[in-house]
Amino acid sequence: MSPHPPSPAQLTYATEEPVAPPRPIRVLVVDDHALFRRGLVSVLNDEDDIDVVDEAGDGDEAVVLATELRPDVVLMDVMMPNSTGIEACPRIRAAVPEVKFVMLTMSEDEADLFEALKAGATGYLLKEIAVTDIARAVRAIAEGQSFINPAMAIKLIGEFAELAKQEKTPKAAPAIPELTPRETEVLKLLARSLNNREIGERLFITENTVKNHVRNILEKLQVHSRTEAAIYAVRAEYIT
Repeated sequence: MSPHPPSPAQLTYATEEPVAPPRPIRVLVVDDHALFRRGLVSVLNDEDDIDVVDEAGDGDEAVVLATELRPDVVLMDVMMPNSTGIEACPRIRAAVPEVKFVMLTMSEDEADLFEALKAGATGYLLKEIAVTDIARAVRAIAEGQSFINPAMAIKLIGEFAELAKQEKTPKAAPAIPELTPRETEVLKLLARSLNNREIGERLFITENTVKNHVRNILEKLQVHSRTEAAIYAVRAEYIT
């Protein structure tokens, strides 16, 4: 004869584990103007998904705090006493390789933009940026995307065009490490400033798949950011 079914008191029920909320983006704010710096801190701390871990007044202090606190993103002014933001970038990256940089500055000088990109910055914003765009830029940078003020992006493109005009003798395009056909498609769209979601929609693949392709592209090209990969693509004539 079959055993009696268990009574309700004997039954145990599996309960779902509560899903932990995503970890906030940890940001270090660096600017030598205390009033402006505190304004940035206030704006960012109003965002539920962003946590300002500390603030610094110059590049040297930023290096110490970044090494200790290991933020996800450093939002940093270009021109500061003791050590500029551009000088601090490689020192911070040496201690915290995974950190990402957003340069926030009054400078519209193309030379500063190029130096910031060479130092590893993936964001370059003028201080005239709307307050609501600052948090959006931090999120984009934290997700591995690039974020450059539109006016500076136009200057960047213009600089490439001017360099092309100044070429007196044609030069062979730089050799591209071997990419898969899909990686090549992703690189072309990345160089046209599409984000991961937009690339996924174009190629009918998931956003996570796009992220994996972008990571592989950066490794193969031996660059640190989407911006550097895009510049590589332009120089290699993937994008005209």
